[in-house]
This record gives sequence, C-alpha cells and structure tokens, in this order.
Amino acid sequence: MKILVLHGPNLNLLGKREPEIYGRDTLEDINRGLSELAGALQVETLFYQSNHEGELIDRIHQAPAEGVVGMLINPGGYTHTSNALRDAITGVDIPTIEVHLSNVHARESFRHHSYIAPVAIGQICGFGPFGYQLALRGLVAKLKS
Repeated sequence: MKILVLHGPNLNLLGKREPEIYGRDTLEDINRGLSELAGALQVETLFYQSNHEGELIDRIHQAPAEGVVGMLINPGGYTHTSNALRDAITGVDIPTIEVHLSNVHARESFRHHSYIAPVAIGQICGFGPFGYQLALRGLVAKLKS
C-alpha cells in the first residue's frame, strides 16, 4: 500500500518557525519517523512538500496513477482558504486524513474552519509530530478494514 504524505506551505520551516507552537522537530524528522512506522506497518510512504497551492494540487492529481491508496495532508494555511485543494482531494477519491501539529481549534478564530475536514475521513490536531503517526496508524487500519 502506498500512502502519500503532503506537507503544505511553511512546513519546510519546521524546527525554526515558532517552535513554541510547532515544536523543534524538522520536516525531515517527521518524515523519517513516518518512514520507520510505515515499514513496521508494511506500507510505503511517499513525501511531498510545497509552498504552492497548484503544485500540491498537481501532486494529488498524480497520486492515483502511482497506485496511492491513502493520503495524509497537513495543508498548513491552505486549510482555511483553499476550495481548490478540497476539490482535488474529492476529485481523486482517495481516503485522506487531515493533520495539524497544533490544536487549530484552540488558536485564532480564522483557524477554526477547514475546507479539507468535510472531505477527509478524519482530522488529527494538537499532538505535534506524533499526530502524523496517529494519522498513519488510523489510515492504515481504515484501509485494511
């Protein structure tokens, strides 16, 4: 099983950007931990990060041709603004879990609304980098059931 892990804008700055909110782990640390867990779960992970909405959409569109059966996405700021990203997820019909490092519901009010959540099979937020691992475990369990 191939799982695509998408990281949206500014996540390339993890470890440096507002560590009091997002922690000190880098994006590479998160991906490495997911790769290790994926091996234990006997799935393959593909990783992609972009600061550009269109590039994320193009990557989602490529996923079915690559045999991707599930996606994890941290859309970053696009969570609250992007109908186009939502439409791309809906368009490929691949089970998706939305992930956020911080608890977006306990932050500024503009972060409380997600365009992605209604088309995702679940949302995990507030657990820092461990949230990605929770999401991967949940997605794999859902796909195997």
